[in-house]
Parts: sequence; C-alpha cells; structure tokens
Amino acid sequence: MLIYSGVRISELLDLKKEHLHIKERYFDIIEAETTNGIRKVPIAKKTLPFFQSWMAKNNDCNYLLSTPEGSHFLYRNYYDSYWKPFFEELDLNHKPHDTRHTTISPLAMTNANPKIVGHTGAMSLTERVYTHFEIQPLLDAIDEI
Repeated sequence: MLIYSGVRISELLDLKKEHLHIKERYFDIIEAETTNGIRKVPIAKKTLPFFQSWMAKNNDCNYLLSTPEGSHFLYRNYYDSYWKPFFEELDLNHKPHDTRHTTISPLAMTNANPKIVGHTGAMSLTERVYTHFEIQPLLDAIDEI
C-alpha cells in the first residue's frame, strides 16, 4: 500500500530513482501541474525504510516504484489494483488525494511553510520569487508529525 501524505500519488509513481536522495532524506519533484509543485520533498524518518526498500529493488526500471514485472507503475494500475480494493475491504471511501489533507493539517500546526507540499498561495509574490527552502527545516517539520 502506497500512502505518502503531502505528495500526490502520481508524483510518487513518476519519481525516478535519480531524483531520490536517500542519505539526505528527500526527493526532487521536477515536473508538476504548476511551478509551485516543483520542489524538494522531505522523507519522514518513519517512511524512510519504505524508500530504502523500493530503492533496493534489483530491476532495470528507472522509476522508484515499479510493477512486480519491473515496469513503470501507472496511476490507473495502482488505483485499480491496490488503492480501491484496500479501501473497499475496509468499507471506507477515500481517494488518494485525501492523504494530502492528513499531512497538510498537522504541518500547519508546526508552522511549516506551505511550500513543503507545493502550495504557495499564502505567500506574497516576493516570497514566492526570492524564497529558497533548505531541506533541514522541511525534514524537521515532516518528522514532527
């Protein structure tokens, strides 16, 4: 089951191994729906073992997450084969995007910058243009929740 809150499932499924920085505990989103979505995403200590395991898979796929056959995992395939059956079994009705809410709310309590999840609407134009985020404050914020 793949749930990494704060990141769109499609962003994780499209994450290439070359954009993952395991030792530094972050990955780069280099393509997104908006320029605000292009960012460094911290990896929480609690989820680091999953990333390490995915990275250790010995296949030729360039993507971090791959099918059992070693191919790129497409969103529709993930949703139909994993997400939907899991939540149907629990008799719950959630969409993958709901996981962002379960991270953004607690992050707001830590006073984390909204840029951590690709949101900059609350920032002024000057902040959006001139503010560059270091990874450590992002790691500190994600580890608090």
